[in-house]
This record gives sequence, structure tokens and C-alpha cells, in this order.
Amino acid sequence: MTDIVVLHDKIHGLDPAAYAETIREEVPNADVAVARTPTAERNLLREATVATGYGIDPELVAASETLELFACTFAGTGHLPLETLEAEGVAVTSASGVHGPNIAEQVLGYVLADVRNLRQGWEQHERGEWNHYQGGELRGSTATVVGMGPIGREILARFDDFGVETIGVRYTPSKGGDADEVVGFEDTVDAAARSDYLVLACPLTETTEGLVDERLLGTLPTNAMLVNVARGPVVDTDALVAALRGNDIRSAALDVTDPEPLPADHPLWTLGNCLVTPHNAGHTPNYWDRCTEILLDALEDTSLMRD
Repeated sequence: MTDIVVLHDKIHGLDPAAYAETIREEVPNADVAVARTPTAERNLLREATVATGYGIDPELVAASETLELFACTFAGTGHLPLETLEAEGVAVTSASGVHGPNIAEQVLGYVLADVRNLRQGWEQHERGEWNHYQGGELRGSTATVVGMGPIGREILARFDDFGVETIGVRYTPSKGGDADEVVGFEDTVDAAARSDYLVLACPLTETTEGLVDERLLGTLPTNAMLVNVARGPVVDTDALVAALRGNDIRSAALDVTDPEPLPADHPLWTLGNCLVTPHNAGHTPNYWDRCTEILLDALEDTSLMRD
């Protein structure tokens, strides 16, 4: 009898078999199996209490008489058959927050490389050129972080460690948060005008799509840096290209783009003041460990822990 089935979905190139092994170490009394094929998935879900993976077939959910919990290994759940899961009485958790530490570190890497002008250092290294150049200092600057969920909170904490004044943008500013100042989305432009760094860490919604447009980019100080670890369409790409070409802002670092993947002939690749990484800020060797922590909390409400 299988207690927990790990569906064979790879996340960031990580093998789900390693996820299963991590679960076994934390829940040694549970029978944990990996569904390596569609047939195995179908058979195992008929008897499993818990399933975990990126997605799940609604027909298999409906066919199971034992499934109590689906632990999604992705931060969002919009791709799941939520109506079917609810109708069948299957609880759902997500991996929200698992990306926080690593994405925050990548944001800090972008910012420190920019403020210390390491691009010039790398270029001079390639040329074998010993020539002093100037760098800036992060302490005392101001950063606005758009989105104060698990990722945004981690980014704000990293900035705080470096003595940066922070402004957080969220839907309900009255809730406050771990920023020196918290404002609503209607005040994003005003916050941007006071920022050395504008970091996007928000979901893509009707409110955030196209949030960083020509008007907002024009409001940013000319020495400002834009960092996007949210979703590509939060930024108007054409407006950003124009702002970078015109030196209306100092630089940008993009882990997400619109379009994505970014075509090889796109102008963003040619701009010396723009760094593009291939949507890999979410990768961490600790991904399965964090997913397992979330799963363990959710297991408390299942018959596996009550029995």
C-alpha cells in the first residue's frame, strides 16, 4: 500500500527520485513511491493518501478513493484542476516560498555586480588590462521591492542587511511589512522616483501587467537599476529597450523577459547596460528539502499522521 506518491515531474532539472528519498528520510514509516510512467501514476494514485508533484490529472483525482492531499511542487496553483480537487475533498498545498532565499541572493548578486562595476572588471580581465576604475556603494541607497510575498520579503531582508532604505509595494499597504515604508500599487510611480533600485518580485496580474511602462521608466532616476525576477510582461520590453539605449536609467538585470525565451536577435542581448539570465533564479540545490518541509506540515492534517 502506497502512502505517498511522487509524480515524475522534473523541476529546474531536479530528479523527483531525490525528492522521494528526502521524504523517506523525514517520514520513515511511510511507504513512498515514485510514479515513473503514466501507468504507474494511474495505479499508485488509486491507493495513495498523498500525491506530490507539479500537476495532476483530474481524471485520476476523480478515480481515487484514497487521495487526501496534493502537495504541488510549484509556487503557483493556477494550472491545477482545483475544482476537481475540491469536489473530491483533496486538500492542496503549494511550494510558495521555496524560491525565496535563492532568488533574493540572485537579486543581491545583480545589484552588487552593478554597484561595484564588476562588468568592467570582467571585461578588463578578459583583455589582461590592469586599469583602475570606480565603483559605487550600496549602503545608504534606496530600493523599492514590488511584491511582498515570500520572495519579496527575502529580498527586503537582504537589502536591510546592507543598510539600504527600503520601500515595499503591496496590494494592502495597511498590513505593513518588513520595509522602512510600505505603499500600495497606486503609489508605485512615486516610490520609483525615489529609488536607486526597483526590484520586481510580484505575480503577473491585471494590476501588474505592463506596470513598468514608459511613464514609470521616465520617472526613475537616471542612475537607477531595474531588476525583474517576477514575470516578463510586468515590464513593457520596448519601453525598457528605449530607456536603456537612451541612458534614461543606468542598467537592468532580467531573469524573466517578454518574449521568453528571448530570441537570439533581440536588442536586449546587445545592450552593455543590460544583463539577461535564462529564468534560472529559481534554481536551488535545496529545492526538494524545502518542498519536503512544506509537505511535512500538510501531512499533519491527513490520516497518515492521525493513524
